Amino acid sequence: MASYSSPRRANAAAATHAAILARARELFLERGYAEVTVPEIAKAAQVATQTVYASAGGKAAILAELLQPALDDPLAVQFNTAARRTQDPRQVIAATAAGTRQAHEQYWDILYHLIRLAPGDAASQQAVGAATAKCLEGLTAIADRLAELGALKDGVDAGQAVDTLWFYFGQNAWFSLVGDRCWTFDRAEAWLLEAARRDLLP
Repeated sequence: MASYSSPRRANAAAATHAAILARARELFLERGYAEVTVPEIAKAAQVATQTVYASAGGKAAILAELLQPALDDPLAVQFNTAARRTQDPRQVIAATAAGTRQAHEQYWDILYHLIRLAPGDAASQQAVGAATAKCLEGLTAIADRLAELGALKDGVDAGQAVDTLWFYFGQNAWFSLVGDRCWTFDRAEAWLLEAARRDLLP
């Protein structure tokens, strides 16, 4: 006998899930991930504590889901694809600067306020690590493209290029200049682009 699926029940479950994520996001940004408990999320979302676990999987799973849109952003993927297709090394780095700027600017509140103050438990570290790994994966492809074009300056191999790209376009670069030093994204992008070109290209 086929199981019965109620659209009304499915819609209610989706609404509950969305409310849990929304209230958790507000609490995480207001007080910090480590300071928020699952019962507090449940109270804010007006559901039972067990409902949070059943619907969203607990704090670490909520954090991972909140970070997922930044990992899957299609525009950032387009910038990365454009960088890997161009024949001009300067444009490779320009597209990288624009793409990483786009990702950080669009999801700034979540990235700066949650990843920067990375929570210490293993499950949430795994969620934060996924964001770091995705960024490194993209930058590694850029370094490989520059090496493929024969564009790297003498003494810089693909591995060193990855480290240089990470230094200039990884999370900490944006967090430091925009978040800590209050630069605009325009200023940070221009400076990071010029510095990366200087250190990577002849």
